[in-house]
Amino acid sequence: MKKSEYMYIIIGTVIVALGINWFLVPVSMVTGGLSGLAIIIDSFSSNILGVRIPVWQTTLVCNIPLFTILILQKGFGQAKKSIIGVICITFFLWVTEFIPNPFLGYQDLLLSSVFAAAFIGTGVGLILRANATTGGTDTLALIIKHKHKNFPISKLILTIDSSIILFGFFVFGPQKAMYAIICVVLTSRFIAQILEGMHYAKAAFIISDKVDIIADEIMVKIPRGATGINARGMYTKKEKQMLFVVVSKKEVVLLRELVKAVDKDAFMTIADVKEVVGQGFIEDLNSLAI
Repeated sequence: MKKSEYMYIIIGTVIVALGINWFLVPVSMVTGGLSGLAIIIDSFSSNILGVRIPVWQTTLVCNIPLFTILILQKGFGQAKKSIIGVICITFFLWVTEFIPNPFLGYQDLLLSSVFAAAFIGTGVGLILRANATTGGTDTLALIIKHKHKNFPISKLILTIDSSIILFGFFVFGPQKAMYAIICVVLTSRFIAQILEGMHYAKAAFIISDKVDIIADEIMVKIPRGATGINARGMYTKKEKQMLFVVVSKKEVVLLRELVKAVDKDAFMTIADVKEVVGQGFIEDLNSLAI
């Protein structure tokens, strides 16, 4: 493992642990995953049994058999990074229990769900950048997938997490379950932003009678390359040149201004590009995710 991967895992698990202990545990919000199950057990043991079983203990106890099975199925090599992730998240869930919670007096469900999503999504995104996980439902899904290869892993994870949220619905009531769903949706957006959001680009298709001038302006002033594509208007039956340009998000405004300045009648469409591989852009994003 590279040093940067260790840093991603450590920083990511610290942020996730803070998100769970500062925002989810105080309001007993179950957002799926092993942490959600651990929060249910934490609340149940405190209120019913009178003896608290902390989130970190449930996380550790549940992950041990899961990773034992995973190692037997796939070998230690494939599970190494995730084992490190589990050790780190368990340790930091324990450590962060002793850090004073500065948000303890603001236990609003909406604020808790939003800030939990921000912390957990950012942390998980960093962990995924290191090609690791924190175990839990992801590991259980991999184990099931090994036995039932036709099951899509995304649907397995969704089914398991939904079951835990449903369990939380019956334990803590519908209001917290609804806020938990908000938290889950926002968490996925934060994860996506960390993994690829900063790398989003824009693709522009430009049809104009002045494509040569526009291309020169783009290549000199932005500067980005431009590709001319032969196009045919199906209404006019006329042949034209269409420019294809890929720019970063911050260059879109300049691109619009350049095109408008050269030809105010130019037809231009701009679309989101999730991944760009090649000179001037990023490496293949698939290498960053599991």
